[in-house]
Order: sequence, then structure tokens, then C-alpha cells
Amino acid sequence: MGGTSVTPLPGRPVLRVDPVRGRPWLVVADLHLGLTVGDRGAPGPPEGSPEALRDRLLDACRSSGVARLVIAGDVKHPIVGTPRSLRPAVFGVFADLLADGIEVEVVLGNHDVGLAPHLPREVAVHPAEGLLRDGVGVFHGHRWPSNAVLGAERLVTGHLHPGYRFASTGESASGKLACWVRTEFPPRPPGAEPRRFAARELIVLPAFHPLAGREALNREKPRRGRSFLFGRFLGEGTPRAYLLDGTDVGPIVTPTPRPRPAGRRRARPAR
Repeated sequence: MGGTSVTPLPGRPVLRVDPVRGRPWLVVADLHLGLTVGDRGAPGPPEGSPEALRDRLLDACRSSGVARLVIAGDVKHPIVGTPRSLRPAVFGVFADLLADGIEVEVVLGNHDVGLAPHLPREVAVHPAEGLLRDGVGVFHGHRWPSNAVLGAERLVTGHLHPGYRFASTGESASGKLACWVRTEFPPRPPGAEPRRFAARELIVLPAFHPLAGREALNREKPRRGRSFLFGRFLGEGTPRAYLLDGTDVGPIVTPTPRPRPAGRRRARPAR
């Protein structure tokens, strides 16, 4: 795939991208800064604090010797706006990454409304339609990607918070463990309608926030099955789930793609 390799860091929800030419970079998704903060600003569990997430990001970059980080959406948890109490924490996380010599880029997610004004100006912010770099298209997953991203050899997205359900464990009372999803797209048979994208593989990133909700993808009808990621991407290939330690836990269930009726368009609401 153009010589660019992608490799999950063992035990971490972090993907490393190694292009043939140029510097390697890391990509993560779904930081959800502020997720564990209570209604009155009371701090939640320490492992979900902005400082803990910052330290995990710094450690991933330092231990892998990588100085570029791409965040594939949902930097913050509040969907609309950035609460005044959260703004210093958001700014501080990115300021500390920059101070460590890390170049940071953000692809906006559905939780990132109003985020950009509260980031250091050195952070490169890309629209929700995604970012194309080294033959890899990165987008969050709530908005249809741009044509440039759809032309990438590999696609990387977040948004689904993928998990795999087992019996309850000490690590997860619900039994849902974070996982990766890797979907390969076989060549189209002769005469078949072409796909709307060129990629031969799509990777869904686990949520970086350790306390973010997880979607059990090995259930009959995933709650987020309405997302176009299922019908337009995962349902087009052969998706498999992998735990953070690399264990292959097998194929996942995806809703059957529904053909789009010819000549029909959804009516626009009157203004």
C-alpha cells in the first residue's frame, strides 16, 4: 500500500504510521477531555484526568521516538462549546505536547464544536472531512470524508469506541474490552458497482480515554449501527477485532448494507 506501514503500539490505543519517506507519526482518537468532570467541576477518577491523558500521550511519543501526533477527533467531551472551567486544561495539554517538541494536528470530531479558539495557535486544525498524509486518510467518522481522503490507500477513523464483549473481568465490569477494528476490502468483482473510496484497508481506532464508553461490536445489532461507518465501510469488507495486546478475537457483526434507491433524494427541510 504505497510502502507506508501502520502498526498499533502494543498495549496502547495508538497507531504508528511509518512512511517510506518522511518522519513517522502517531494517530489517536477520542480523548474526550473533561469526560470525568462532574457537573460542579468536581474531578473524577485520576486515570481520566487531562493530566493523565497528557502523560500517556507524551509517553507514547517519547517511547516510540515520534515527534508528530494526529488526533482523529473528539478532543473534548462536551459536545457544544468548551466550558470555561475546561479551557485551561485543554490548552495546557496541547501546550505541554508542543513544549516537548511534538507537532500536533487535530481533525475535528462531533464533540469538538467550539474547540479551535481554545487551542494553542501552533496546533494545526483540520475540518471533520479529514486529513490526507503519506497515503493515509484520517477522519473522525461522523462526517463523510473529503474526496482527497477517500482516495487514500488506507483510511483511519475513530468515533465508534470499538469494544469486544467478554464475561465481566477485573479490568471491565461490563466485560467490554477496548479493541481495534481492521477491515480489508477485496477487489470488486467484474461488473460490480465501484466503491465510493479507493482504500484497501480501514482501521477504527480504540478510544484513547480509558473510561470512555465502548460499543460491543460482537453483538447482533450494535447500537451505533446507524453510523455510515458500518454500512458504507465495514459492511463492504471483512472486519476483524483485535484487543490492545494484539489478540485476534475474530470477525465482527455489521448490519447488511442497504442499497440506495435510484433517483430518490431526501427532501430538505423548509427554511
